[in-house]
Amino acid sequence: METYVIARRNGWRTADELQEAARRSTIEGDRMTEDVRWIRSYVVAEADGSLGTVCVYQASSPEAIRRHAYAAALPVDEIVAVADTVVVRPDPAPVGA
Repeated sequence: METYVIARRNGWRTADELQEAARRSTIEGDRMTEDVRWIRSYVVAEADGSLGTVCVYQASSPEAIRRHAYAAALPVDEIVAVADTVVVRPDPAPVGA
């Protein structure tokens, strides 16, 4: 499997909608364990007040990511293969944690 970054812009109006999308994504990912593995997502505040995400996945192909997204009713604006990883510091704790 390769590592990919997926941009999902302006996908959700509320945190509850995003949580529901995460639930669907998890269910579909559990059905596709040979093709798709969700690693993490960063929720981004879009300029219009909606929420988007930048997600890190491992997958057998970009097409597998698109199949997963379609099955989970998730937007996919862009899929980019990760060439390398540079970690300067670990991810910070989420706000309120």
